Amino acid sequence: MLTGYILRIIVFALIGGLIFFGLRKIWRDWSGQFRKLDAEDHARRRARDLAERNQPGVIELKRGEDGTYRPDDKA
Repeated sequence: MLTGYILRIIVFALIGGLIFFGLRKIWRDWSGQFRKLDAEDHARRRARDLAERNQPGVIELKRGEDGTYRPDDKA
């Protein structure tokens, strides 16, 4: 009778462990995929910003002593 309870506890612990580690693996896979997508999106935005910077008519602003952004005097 006591071995039946112990066996039941062991079975439930094994099932709980399998569920826990399975969910943990799924969480890690999804998190990694989302980080990868975020990195790709960041790289795309960075490339777009760099391309827009080289277009004619774009004014580069420099931060002055008072903290206000103004066009560069050299241009």
